[in-house]
Amino acid sequence: MDEPRSDDTTPGPTPPPGAGKPGAAPAPDLAESLRQVRDAGVAGMGAANDALKALRILISADLSLARSALGRTLAFTGVGIAFGAPAWMLLMATLTAVLHDAFSWSWPLSLGVCAALSLVVTAFGVWRAMHYFEHTRMQATRRQLARLGIGELADFMPDPESAESTQHAAERVAAATDGEPVKKGLGVDVTPP
Repeated sequence: MDEPRSDDTTPGPTPPPGAGKPGAAPAPDLAESLRQVRDAGVAGMGAANDALKALRILISADLSLARSALGRTLAFTGVGIAFGAPAWMLLMATLTAVLHDAFSWSWPLSLGVCAALSLVVTAFGVWRAMHYFEHTRMQATRRQLARLGIGELADFMPDPESAESTQHAAERVAAATDGEPVKKGLGVDVTPP
């Protein structure tokens, strides 16, 4: 029977990389490795907490803007109704009488000019109301939620780690669709960001 021989050519445990090289740092021990993992976890939780705080601030600001816009929309609607009803009718009646008597215009022409003036003021009121109503769509919040993969716009927004801004991506989608609404699932329009 052959006896096992002890020679120096049998492979043993391999030394860690850099061992035996001058100036190489020793491998960290288990406690140090656990401390590094814990510190990385704490830093990650801190970053997640900061991101949630920023999102909460954004949603709060967007809701505040929406509340303010809704109030202004109602105020302009109230002004439009107030001037569009009794006071405006009296003013138009007076103007119609003046145009008929002072300029010898016919009654239909006088009434037509006053009606056209009423339509211009009404169009201005509707335009301003729609302008303020746009703020109730919470565009910034919807874009950021879409960037996180939440909501109907998630397919159109860049990934969270992308450097592209969500507003630029929204403009890109609008340009690609020529202003037409994008359809989802069963042909329902996706509200643009």
